[in-house]
Amino acid sequence: MSTRNIAVVGSGYMGGGIAQVLALAGARVALADVSAEIAQGNYERLLKESDEFVAAGLFPANATDLLKENLWAAKDIEEAVSGAEYIEEAVPEVLEIKHATLGRISAAARPDAIIGSNTSTISIAKLAEVVENPERFLGVHFSNPAPFIPGVEVIPHEGTSEATVQAARTIVGETGKETATVKDVTGFVLNRLQYALFHEAAQVVEEGIASAEDVDTLVRTTFGFRLPFFGPFAIADMAGLDVYAFCYKSLQTGFPERFATPKILQEKVDAGQLGTKTGSGFLDVPADRTAALVAYRNKAYVAMQKLIEELGPAPLS
Repeated sequence: MSTRNIAVVGSGYMGGGIAQVLALAGARVALADVSAEIAQGNYERLLKESDEFVAAGLFPANATDLLKENLWAAKDIEEAVSGAEYIEEAVPEVLEIKHATLGRISAAARPDAIIGSNTSTISIAKLAEVVENPERFLGVHFSNPAPFIPGVEVIPHEGTSEATVQAARTIVGETGKETATVKDVTGFVLNRLQYALFHEAAQVVEEGIASAEDVDTLVRTTFGFRLPFFGPFAIADMAGLDVYAFCYKSLQTGFPERFATPKILQEKVDAGQLGTKTGSGFLDVPADRTAALVAYRNKAYVAMQKLIEELGPAPLS
């Protein structure tokens, strides 16, 4: 990324972390905020934080030097974005603040500069209303903490050009992150899934079925233990889609509406597409790859358990 000029507008916890990611990948990154003083203060915080991360073995040994070389605090938004090819907006989740900021960005930026918003909740189409040349605007949603979470949601609105989507994915990919492109709907995908789990967990605790501590234990030691390696569709394919359909029927005896069998699942089962055991399912993993997949799974789970034991329990109490 050494030839890229990028701006991050909003230098707080999320914006600062995103700026670190981009600068450590080699881009020249301008950091802007509501004032030059705040941008400079957060720039200095990011250097101090980098030193701490280096000492803890979380950043490479030369990280702080790279940040000093590639990251700089601009006097205002206009200076930060004037020469940038990509701009990441990371101001607070308030529509009025984002509209005002994006209006300033799009007025001062190059007409071909790509503008991404780190919003996690606000409609991308709604944000695009104040952006000049809205085809160059989309959501680029990093997760907290940005330096250490590898996934990034890319969210085009209906007017976003395909070239913009591909360029944004390329830029994010150059940092070593993985991108997933999703549609501009309420909650996008990340938060829709995350809050669905929390909603069910909260009901379990409210109904007195288990304590919050026991729910957390079950999630992190059972199905959550699989998630660093496999998403829900890979897990379902390996378990057997017919098994999933049967379990839905069992759940419906207690929660008929909440656990209605998904249409897409029933269609797969009716077509005999039962996952890895038939060589076709959601991901269409060939049956002759099952043995290698099982071997990888077992190795991954043992390695994960060893890592957890090495780290020790999280300091929650």
